Amino acid sequence: MNGQTLIRLTRMALLVSMVGALLLVVSSVRAQETGESLFKGKCAMCHGADGAAKTTMGEKLKIPDLHSPDVQKMSDADLKTIIGKGKDKMPGYETKLSKEQIDLLVGFIRDLGKKH
Repeated sequence: MNGQTLIRLTRMALLVSMVGALLLVVSSVRAQETGESLFKGKCAMCHGADGAAKTTMGEKLKIPDLHSPDVQKMSDADLKTIIGKGKDKMPGYETKLSKEQIDLLVGFIRDLGKKH
């Protein structure tokens, strides 16, 4: 293999790895947008768009702020169970959302915790 061929192969490998990294970033951003849009569509009425539960229903039902340490220290499995099965007055969503969608909601709740 001559020097020119090696340079071309190196450039091609670099280009492929850059495209792969870009696709990973784009899919991560899309997942976040999906988690956020799911939250806004299914959860914000009671939990508020920011997760602070400063809504009529949130205050009436004493829904916890999703930023709070009590919520953020819960395991992902606990959050998935609450979203799927419901808790107290909160309905369960296991028949309305896929496991992947519930995972996205848990990810969004984790992101909310990082914002406070």
